[in-house]
Amino acid sequence: METSKILIGYLIYLPITILLTYFVSRTLFKNGKIFMLDIFKGKEGIANATNRLFEVGFYLLNLGWALLILKFEDNQFNNTYQNLIEILSAKIGGFSMYLGAMLFLNVFLFFRGRKKSTSTIQATTNA
Repeated sequence: METSKILIGYLIYLPITILLTYFVSRTLFKNGKIFMLDIFKGKEGIANATNRLFEVGFYLLNLGWALLILKFEDNQFNNTYQNLIEILSAKIGGFSMYLGAMLFLNVFLFFRGRKKSTSTIQATTNA
């Protein structure tokens, strides 16, 4: 594939994956703060710090994955814009599915942390 089409592909792919990652991360960790406050029994300092660390890790994992799958193979293209769009849709669609899985994994971890925190409180009050 000619270099200009590959460059166009990069210029489309990168902003979309970065914006998707930013949107999902902001939504998850803005709402995850409530879970963190519950898990850490209202201790706002540690809840905010932990939530921020999860957010940074989320950015690193997802942007790292987006960059890792960035490469367009020359043998994938038959030198048409239609082919470029099809490959971009597969890459962005796959990345979106990966991001959704990461979102649900984080929500699962929030719920698991909340459950552990609640069971610890119950064990303490029963003792």
